[in-house]
Parts: sequence; structure tokens; C-alpha cells
Amino acid sequence: MLAFALVLLALMWLGWRRRIRRQSGIGTPQPTPADAGAERFRCAGQYVVTTTAGDWLDRVAAHGLGVRTGADAVVTDAGVVFERSGARDVFIPRDDLEGVRLESGMAGKFVEKDGLVVLAWRLGGTAVDTGFRPRYAEEKNAFVAAIEDLMGSEAGSGADQGKSVQ
Repeated sequence: MLAFALVLLALMWLGWRRRIRRQSGIGTPQPTPADAGAERFRCAGQYVVTTTAGDWLDRVAAHGLGVRTGADAVVTDAGVVFERSGARDVFIPRDDLEGVRLESGMAGKFVEKDGLVVLAWRLGGTAVDTGFRPRYAEEKNAFVAAIEDLMGSEAGSGADQGKSVQ
């Protein structure tokens, strides 16, 4: 039984390594800028996962984006930062945001109706979705509103006005 369990673990590890290698062409997340501007909103919760856009089961393993961790979600003037515990932070620049919506689940994490905040964004040339579950349910609407405001302030500044909130 122990040998069988070890073989299964080795196969899972090999599968994860192959997924990382297969996704090596995906863009590299930008580091959080030293001056990200004013903090607009912050909440604690769980960074769920990043998946390819439209495929909530296709977890992005490259760059540690597929690792579920506790995190703080921070909306700043420069974009959204997920300050993750035990993993590298994920920074989504304001210009890469394409939308925000509420979902019930993605990649192995399913919750009540509209319990996850999902950000649609571009990582290099790849469209991806990143899920976050705020610790307190009442914070999810405020988080969505802060992201919508961030995206709206971009349009108001004369930047790309074609981006919309999904």
C-alpha cells in the first residue's frame, strides 16, 4: 500500500511539472511596483487560483499561480495585489484588468452562489481569471466596487475605454 501511495504521489508530481513546462510560454506576472499609489481597499481571505479564461478547471501552474493560499487582496491606484502567505505576491496592473464578476466556484473550490470574486485580466498575451474569496461575505461587494472604480478611473483618464466590467 505504501509503495502504491508513493507511485501515485510521484505521478501527481510529474503531472504538475509537465503542466508547468507546458505553460512556460504564458506571461510572467509583474512584480508589485514600489510606489503602487494610494490603497483604495483591502480585505483578507483566500487566493483561490488562476485559470485560463473561460475554463474554470484549467489551473495555471506556471509562476505559482495555481497554489491556493491565504491572502490579502489590496486595490491600489496601480492595480490589484494579492499578498499571499507562503507564496509570491500576484500583482495585476490596472491596464491588464478586463473585468470582475462573482462566481460560485473554480478549479476545485466551490462555495455558495456568487461567493468568489473573479478578476478577468491579461497575463502577457493570455487571458486568465483569478479567483479570491473574501473572509467576510459583506466584503465581496465592496471589493468588486473598488475594482470597478479602479477600472472606471482608467477610462476617465482617457486610457483605453474599451474595457468593461463583466
